[in-house]
Amino acid sequence: LIFTVLSPSAHAASSSSNPEPGWWEQLIGEGAALDTNHFHIICVNSLGSCFGSSGPASIDPFTGTQYGNAFPAVSIEDIAAGGIAVLDHLGIERASLVIGPSLGGSAVLAFAALHPGRARRLISISGTMAASAHAIALRSIQREAVQNDPVNGLRLARKLGTVTYRSAAELSARFGRAASNSGQDFAIQDYLDQQADKFSKTFDPDSYLKLSRAIDLFDLSAHGDPTTLFQRAGLESALVIGVEQDSLFTIDEQTQIAAALRAAGIPTQLERVDSLAGHDAFLAD
Repeated sequence: LIFTVLSPSAHAASSSSNPEPGWWEQLIGEGAALDTNHFHIICVNSLGSCFGSSGPASIDPFTGTQYGNAFPAVSIEDIAAGGIAVLDHLGIERASLVIGPSLGGSAVLAFAALHPGRARRLISISGTMAASAHAIALRSIQREAVQNDPVNGLRLARKLGTVTYRSAAELSARFGRAASNSGQDFAIQDYLDQQADKFSKTFDPDSYLKLSRAIDLFDLSAHGDPTTLFQRAGLESALVIGVEQDSLFTIDEQTQIAAALRAAGIPTQLERVDSLAGHDAFLAD
């Protein structure tokens, strides 16, 4: 069972019904890390997103228009519960593995901690048990931009997000001080414009606000001591993956997750990855 990051849909990999490459295409398939020769792979769209699950872009049956900002607040716990609902609908009592990066990494932790016995194993990649002040500050600026001007604000939010997803060393190596091809000063500005154009044409501003806030509000300890919660989870093993150069969901946060799982008596492996891609290493690498 895969939980997505903030912006992608549930289309994680190509299939006969949809041959378009998915956002985690390189990780899923015959002989891949998530091997379809051995496992049935389910990816769920986040509740509150704009790609199929109920969210601000959904039509309110009472008004005939989109819910927009009137859609209720969404939590990471809600997203995890959405995964439970999918498993229940399919008649699946226990997933062999629950996995997710970033927002999905936190959803994985909520899934295991709050729904004991529903997963045998867990892989959390660049998630968090509670967002840091630094990450909250960045996302609050992004949300303020979107609230003030949904279209242009979403573009600005994506530009700021792109800078935080990648490491300074990678941006320097890729672009340096190369000149722009579009009349701006630098090539890095062209790259940010491309990212902003693509995102603003495909993602709903109100969904962005709901999911961004959900990341910030999540605090696993609000439900009790994380170690105690994990003791009840019924996990056979866990893998926590973090990136040394990730400034958004830091390696220290991954260490804390692994420590809580180990303290709960769960055999846990912590992988510290070196990657100039920073937070986006779960896509790039």
